[in-house]
Amino acid sequence: MVDIHIAKEEINKVGFLNIELDPEMDLFSEIIKLKKEKNAIILAHYYQDSDIQDVADFIGDSLGLAQQAKNTTADMIVFAGVHFMAETAKILNPLKKVLLPDLKAGCSLSDSAPPALFKIFIDKHPKHKVISYINCSAGIKALSDIICTSSNAQKIVESLPPEQLIIFAPDKNLGAYINKQTGRNMILWDGSCMVHEIFSLEKIVKLKIRHPQAKIIAHPECEEAILQTADYIGSTTGLLNFTKNSPDKIFIVATETGILHQMQNASPDKIFIPAPPDNNCACNNCPHMKLNTLEKLYLCLKYELPEILMDEELLLAAKNPIDEMLRISAQYGL
Repeated sequence: MVDIHIAKEEINKVGFLNIELDPEMDLFSEIIKLKKEKNAIILAHYYQDSDIQDVADFIGDSLGLAQQAKNTTADMIVFAGVHFMAETAKILNPLKKVLLPDLKAGCSLSDSAPPALFKIFIDKHPKHKVISYINCSAGIKALSDIICTSSNAQKIVESLPPEQLIIFAPDKNLGAYINKQTGRNMILWDGSCMVHEIFSLEKIVKLKIRHPQAKIIAHPECEEAILQTADYIGSTTGLLNFTKNSPDKIFIVATETGILHQMQNASPDKIFIPAPPDNNCACNNCPHMKLNTLEKLYLCLKYELPEILMDEELLLAAKNPIDEMLRISAQYGL
């Protein structure tokens, strides 16, 4: 038996349930059995390890995951992603139990925008609407007028009148890309994603020379120099769909490497090369996303810990801009 009080103390220290498991246990079948017993759904981001993707009920990008979280009839949501994603699921389902396998699965982009400093930034720019990328904390969402994802950011910006002044946060690269696509002049918060800023232009160009037929595809969180080399720029789902539908056979992929699992599953006859970082580490793997493991997912589901808990006032304040995003997305069929 596990003492829940001790377990919660352990979670406070390390972020997850640290319980030794039988190495012979079939985690896949045990997780499937627990999901059925508890009427639970597992939502997983494309950047999760392949094992977690394979056991999930739904795999998607931030927009798809938010839509699934809002519409699920499950009693319990296990979110295999990072903290702000599980927060979003809780905001959309305040009466459901929402679990995250590792509470320390954070986000460098989210961390780049502390709510107190962002509030000062907003106050310096009166009459501006605030559009915040979903990769932010509940505190930033609560200060925003509309949330967006990389899938719907352009449509959401274009849904506002051309004369409307806009603050875009927290990702400056995505904001700059949307400015370029829309002709807007949004004021950008100076935040970025550590994974998408680490790609080496020089190494990508060398890869292209070795694979001249390869198409370079990139997420708009990448820096401008990388985007300028890309044959296609799109959200994580957009990148996946492009590789499915393209007649090309080789792709250099400038985003987190987790998406390559779904790309390979969808197009086993094609070759996917992860765009290299500007050093020798595996920095095109998100260290936060990779904190979740199949073992942690099993323990999380079995013991229903760690749980996402939120202050009700913050939850309600953060819900309005997410609802507005979902409304606009539905309007445009996104």
